[in-house]
Amino acid sequence: MAKKSKKQQKQQQLGGTPATVALTTAGVPHTLHSYDHDPSHPSYGEEAAEAMGVSPDRVFKTLVADVDGTLTVAVVPVAGSLDLKALASAVGGKRAAMADPALAERTTGYVRGGISPLGQRKKLRTVLDASATAHTTICVSAGRRGLEVELSPTDLADLTTATLAPIARP
Repeated sequence: MAKKSKKQQKQQQLGGTPATVALTTAGVPHTLHSYDHDPSHPSYGEEAAEAMGVSPDRVFKTLVADVDGTLTVAVVPVAGSLDLKALASAVGGKRAAMADPALAERTTGYVRGGISPLGQRKKLRTVLDASATAHTTICVSAGRRGLEVELSPTDLADLTTATLAPIARP
């Protein structure tokens, strides 16, 4: 049997995902929302909003893009889509494209549909859509399908050292 890393041991002690462990360790107030994930639903984010009864403007999806050869996390409302040109501009880049899903999973340590901006295996540059600041709290993936975390956008930006920028389009 493989020996667990210190990070895995801590995660097991605290229970949960790397995202929830990061929140607990940082002492950030948050609320977890769990729901039964339906693999046939066409959109992970819309499914989360529906299951929680929360406006899609307050539920944010975590997308991984490649900006000039550097993986970058974009956190945008599920009600909209990512503006790749705006993302590149927000980080001083020229070109952005969606990252290969397998590379995004390997790099973050999460599966597609469960990628959280928190507790990633490798800390990536993060941009949070500026619309998040219009809400007292927002919801993002807590690190697995069917689990969301609600927290203040300020706390999310602080924990991820995110840049705030208008990167979403309706």
